[in-house]
Amino acid sequence: MQKINVIIPVFNESGSIGYVLRDIPAGWVDEIIVVNNGSTDDTAEVAGKQGATVLLEETKGYGSACLKGIEYIKNKPTALQPDIVVFIDGDYSDYPGQLPELVNPIIKEGYDFVIGSRALGKRERGSMAVQQVFGNWLATTLIRWFYRVQYTDLGPFRAIKWQKLLELGMRDRNYGWTVEMQIKAAKQKLKFTEIPVDYRKRIGKSKVTGTIKGTIMAGYKIITTIFKYS
Repeated sequence: MQKINVIIPVFNESGSIGYVLRDIPAGWVDEIIVVNNGSTDDTAEVAGKQGATVLLEETKGYGSACLKGIEYIKNKPTALQPDIVVFIDGDYSDYPGQLPELVNPIIKEGYDFVIGSRALGKRERGSMAVQQVFGNWLATTLIRWFYRVQYTDLGPFRAIKWQKLLELGMRDRNYGWTVEMQIKAAKQKLKFTEIPVDYRKRIGKSKVTGTIKGTIMAGYKIITTIFKYS
C-alpha cells in the first residue's frame, strides 16, 4: 500500500475544516497536514482535535501554506515520507470522499500527476463564480497554446507523486500556485490525467473570488505566471 499524505491550507475555516477531515476516507491516508495560514478563529483547534497535524504559516498566501506543508514532509525521515501527496482546500467545496478516485490513476496506472477537474464533474449551481469559470477557461486555453497540454481546470483537489512534486521546485507563494504546478508538470513532461470531481458551494466567503480585489489579483497572477514560464 502506498503512503499518502494530505496537505490542506486553511485560513479561517473553523466552520468547514471539521467536515473536510471527517470525510477523508479512513484507511487511505497516513497523515493529514493542516497548514494554518494565520487564522484568527479556532480553525487550528478544530483540526487538531480531529487528529490532523497542524502547522502554522504566518506569511499569508495559498502557496506559502502549501510550501510549509511540503517542507514539513521533507524534514521527515525518508522511511516516513509519502509516495503520494494530495492537496485539497479546507472550505468543504471539494468532496474528500473522492480521494480514492483521485489517487487510483497513480497507484494503478502509473500516472505522476492527477487533477480533479470541476469542469468534468458535477458542479452545484452557484459553486463557482462567473469569473472563476471564465478564468479557468482562459488560463487552460493559454496553457494549451503555449505549452501544448490540454487541461480543463486549475482545480485545487489534486494528487502527485512525492518525488515528482519535489522535482517541480515549486516557488509561488500565493495565487499562482496551482497554475505553476501544472505548467511545470507540462514542461517536465509528467504523465498526467484529469478525473471528474464534484464541487459544491463552499462554507463561508471566498478569500479570492469573494472580493473584487482578490479576483483581480488572482487573475493577474495566474496570467503572468503562464507567461513567466513560457
